[in-house]
Amino acid sequence: MDIVEYNSLAWDNYVDNKDRWTIPVSFEEIEEAKKGNWGIVLTPSKAVPLEWFPDLKGLDVLGLASGGGQQAPILATLGAKVSVFDNSEKQLLQDKKVSDKYNLGIKTFRGDMGDLSVFEDGCFDLVFNPCSILFVENVIPVWNECYRVLRPGGLLMTGLINPLAFQIDEDDLSLIYNQPYSDLYSLPKHKVRKLKDENGAFTFGHSLSDQIGGQLQAGFIITDMYEDDWNGEGKLDKFFPGFIATRAVKTLDKSSVQSMKND
Repeated sequence: MDIVEYNSLAWDNYVDNKDRWTIPVSFEEIEEAKKGNWGIVLTPSKAVPLEWFPDLKGLDVLGLASGGGQQAPILATLGAKVSVFDNSEKQLLQDKKVSDKYNLGIKTFRGDMGDLSVFEDGCFDLVFNPCSILFVENVIPVWNECYRVLRPGGLLMTGLINPLAFQIDEDDLSLIYNQPYSDLYSLPKHKVRKLKDENGAFTFGHSLSDQIGGQLQAGFIITDMYEDDWNGEGKLDKFFPGFIATRAVKTLDKSSVQSMKND
């Protein structure tokens, strides 16, 4: 199965069915952002702390796998020069519609988030990546590409999922799946068929070594993080927060980071 193409069509289907993560921001949200009242998310509930952001005016920002017209229009309203890269054509269309309506100048690109070759080295100041790496089988190329397209001192903000959230069966709250988790290989065949029949996207529960360690190995330094959950909507919320947001900075090249480790 071509996971990239399959999940692209799955997210197109989510747009058709008005999934919560495909609904663009409203006129009121745009107007409030102009007044300095704004907030965007990397994870389901908590807004990213405003102190995580530099002055956005004039910054080159990449919304990575952040189609849907939710984060990019706010960042563009605040003065950033925003490009959105997403695997779903219909998700990108949501951003384009908002951009055209409010003259925000958002550029859209479609492709696999593990291959950002459409962009030159060091062309962005900020990569904003809402919780979406769960839709790729191998997350390591994503971190390497983020590092490459960022300028020195550039920021990576990303939403992650605690791998334990994938290992627990929410129906009876039992720990039944091994790590790393994969819808394709962890689920019983009848559940895989059901997911396909419903045109649902396939997800992958990456280890913390790949999610956090992978950022460090790519050359990033993580400067802050916080945890989040479904704000009471998920069965696991009362046991542990299933989401993690990290803020990382590209300050050193990989050889310098490796030298520091060896020291």
